[in-house]
Amino acid sequence: MISGEGSQRLPGAWQLMLLGDGSPTRHLRLLTGHDVQVKLIAMELETMASHKAPKEVQELKPPLLRRQVWLTCNSLTLAWAESWWNQAEAKLHLKNQEQPIWTSLTQGRSELFREVDGLALVQADWLESEFNCEGPFWSRHYRFFRQERELTVIREVFSPTLEKWLGPTQRHGIFN
Repeated sequence: MISGEGSQRLPGAWQLMLLGDGSPTRHLRLLTGHDVQVKLIAMELETMASHKAPKEVQELKPPLLRRQVWLTCNSLTLAWAESWWNQAEAKLHLKNQEQPIWTSLTQGRSELFREVDGLALVQADWLESEFNCEGPFWSRHYRFFRQERELTVIREVFSPTLEKWLGPTQRHGIFN
């Protein structure tokens, strides 16, 4: 497993993007020079968390909402993201559903803590179609905490197009 402790298999810029505690939407804007557009795919009640959901989703108080979005910059699709929320927390924090989560959560300068819980390479035809390139794709999932309790669980999958700015990265056989 790759960790943030000086992994030799993941280049430094990719370590910062995948394992850092900064805002990926802010990073995308800085890298590309363009604002990040959020294209809402769905935001609906999650009656039973999928077996493919990160295990940390179980720590959230039901009823849960699941939000899925594409993140684009200047017509380039650079990431897909999904997040799980307690329904009341989502109503409180996600008033503008097409706004990046980081923007929504930091209005009013509230303190947040992000903890990266997992890093993976994922393969999916629908991601290949939207990213317009072959997988696997780098993915991470993490939680936001506020006042020592879980606020949301987020999973992001990044397009290899980011190699234009972050440099090439090995995406095959890295976990072997």
